[in-house]
Amino acid sequence: MAEAVANVARRINATVEEGKDSLDLSNCMLVSFPDGVFKVLRSVTEDIRIITLADNEMKAISSKVFSTFTQLRELDLQGNVLTKLPDNVREMEHLTSINLANNRFSSFPDKLTEIATLERINLEGNTINEIPVEKLSNMPALKWLNVKSNPLDSNTRSALQSPHSFDILTST
Repeated sequence: MAEAVANVARRINATVEEGKDSLDLSNCMLVSFPDGVFKVLRSVTEDIRIITLADNEMKAISSKVFSTFTQLRELDLQGNVLTKLPDNVREMEHLTSINLANNRFSSFPDKLTEIATLERINLEGNTINEIPVEKLSNMPALKWLNVKSNPLDSNTRSALQSPHSFDILTST
């Protein structure tokens, strides 16, 4: 555990000291986003464009992540145990890509359809059976949706067969 904490501290310090626009806390055995990170990164939160929290053990993501990192463009949360996103994810005015693959979502996170800048949504390997295809079709920037390896119901499968303004990856 001490090694994991030291690893997180090293990565955060490197982000601050090197003026990076990304924060990579993947494979850190995190069960939540460490509160201390907000304090340490306070001076650079506006500069952070990419956060990677992949392959941890997170059951929830704090709404504070979305209210603090307001300039976020990409968020990678794949390989966690998330079942939902906080409501304020819809306030991410610059988010273009979100990776939620291999989590435990049983329903599509509807708040994502309210993010006008979102171009890429990866939900591969969850347990989602319905996709709000009509809402997705109304997303102005959406270019790519991955819903492979989800138990999609027949109505959703049919709706996804129609031509859309974005690419859809599904299991066949």
